[in-house]
Amino acid sequence: MTPTLLILGGTSEATALAGRVAQSEARAVLSLAGRVARPARQPVEMRVGGFGGVAGLVSYLRETGTTHVIDATHPFAAGMSANAVAACAECGVPLIALTRPPWTETPGDRWQRVADVQGAVAALAGPRHRVMLAIGRMHLAEFEVQPQHFYLLRLVDPPAAPPAFPDHQVVISRGPFTEAGDRALMREHGIDLVVSKNSGGSAAHAKIAAARALGLPVIMIDRPAIPPRHEVSSVDAVLDWIAHAGTERGV
Repeated sequence: MTPTLLILGGTSEATALAGRVAQSEARAVLSLAGRVARPARQPVEMRVGGFGGVAGLVSYLRETGTTHVIDATHPFAAGMSANAVAACAECGVPLIALTRPPWTETPGDRWQRVADVQGAVAALAGPRHRVMLAIGRMHLAEFEVQPQHFYLLRLVDPPAAPPAFPDHQVVISRGPFTEAGDRALMREHGIDLVVSKNSGGSAAHAKIAAARALGLPVIMIDRPAIPPRHEVSSVDAVLDWIAHAGTERGV
C-alpha cells in the first residue's frame, strides 16, 4: 500500500523531509500553522492553518486515510505536538517526531537557563540592557513589562503593528544565519544580552555561537514538556521508519 503521510512542518527539517518524500512513491501533505505570511515553496502538497484541536486532527486523519504522521514542528510547538500524540493514539496511526537535539552549554558560553518565556521576562528585571530578543513574534508582548531595555527584534515577517517597546529596532530576515553575520549584527546594535529559545539544530545556532565569541550572556529558555513519543533526529531515520511502521503500529 502506498503510504499517505501527514508532515507537521514549519522547520528546515520538515522541508528537507518533504524534498526526500517528493522523490518517493508516497503521497504527502505538509501542514503549516500559518504563522509566517510567506512560507517557502514546498515540493509536496501544502495545507495552512490549524486542525481544530485533537478532534479536528482525528477527523482529518480518518477522512484523508493518513497512514503515517511525522511531527517535524518547532520544538516549542508543544500544543500541536501534544495534539498529534493524542490524535494518533485515538486513530491507531503511527507517529514519529523528527526532532533537533537541544543545544548544550559549552566552554565559553554564559547561559542563564530559565524554564519558560515567563522566566525569561523575569530574568530581564533590573538595569537597562541592549537585548537581542531572538524568540520570534509570538511572545513579544509578554516582554513589554520590561520596557527599560533596547530590543533588537529579528522577524521573518513585518509585524502587523509596531511593537510596544519604547526603544527597539526590527530586522526582517529569514535564516539560516551565519555566526559572522550575527556577530556583525550584534556589534552594529551594541547588543550586550541575548534571549533565545533552545531550538536546537544548526539553522538557528549562529546567534548562540556569536554570543559565545563576543562573550555575551544568553538567557536560554528550556523546551516545553511534550508527551512521550518516538523521536529521531535525521530524515533517513524517518524514511526507514515509514518503510517499516506499517507492521509496527503504535511505535
